[in-house]
Amino acid sequence: MEKDEVNLMHTRPVNRSIIDELSEHVTLRMSSYLEQAHDGKWIEHKSHSDYDLWFITAGSIKITIDGMEHIAVPGDVVFFYPNMPYTACATGELCQFIYIHFDFGIAEQRRILEQFQLPGIVPGDLICEETALFISSYRRLKLGSVASGSRLYLKATLLLVISKILEFHGQERYNGKFLKDDQRNKTEGNLEVLQGVFQYVDANLHRPIRVHELAALAGVSEKYFISLFKKTLGITPGQYMNQIKMNRARDYLYEKKYTIQQIAGFLGYPDPFTFSKAFKKVYHVPPSKFE
Repeated sequence: MEKDEVNLMHTRPVNRSIIDELSEHVTLRMSSYLEQAHDGKWIEHKSHSDYDLWFITAGSIKITIDGMEHIAVPGDVVFFYPNMPYTACATGELCQFIYIHFDFGIAEQRRILEQFQLPGIVPGDLICEETALFISSYRRLKLGSVASGSRLYLKATLLLVISKILEFHGQERYNGKFLKDDQRNKTEGNLEVLQGVFQYVDANLHRPIRVHELAALAGVSEKYFISLFKKTLGITPGQYMNQIKMNRARDYLYEKKYTIQQIAGFLGYPDPFTFSKAFKKVYHVPPSKFE
């Protein structure tokens, strides 16, 4: 592959866009949530088996991880990875926060967020609107009536918070501080290996792409590449390429500028019939009736 060809592929940032591209495969499971208040004597040594967010509502909390101290104040959101040991204590007479345990995955990859450098204290001024919505939905739910709130709405506001954190991470406006440098490198390792693959697929949708091409691009054997890809993203390379094509097909149809035949050509299908069949399998309507 020529150097200029590689440069042309650097069109999309990986961090947030890869989850956006695969949003249809995203699963979010909430396990427990509660608001707690502690006095100045409170101290906690723990780790959790799933993701954990703390929404600080009063006082301030000192969190120590790997000997490093961090302070969270009202409005901040604290993001813990699964199995991350920490010590937390109040810094004054009172502290209060809402915690929520959850898992966030893509298809068979149940812990996709571990591919990103997210654990740390997210400053309140970055996600104040999203945090306010979550806290409001939590308190309405705790009132105990159907009219006041629902778990589905709480889940929607949690997804909004996570999406915003990912957005700022992709823009390099937020990077978690709970990981050491060697841990950070390990965290994003697989996505770094696959970044060129994502860009290559995006730049070559107009023609058939073989898995062995992608494996060569990643510098590994085809068998290992398929295993690595599925372990990282929870779907196979073929499923990924099909999803990207369907995403682009949807975008082209929304633009209302192109014929079905043109879109089929843009996406490497041999004819409109083959494209329409693939599209209907995903969206349950033919492209001619898609709105």
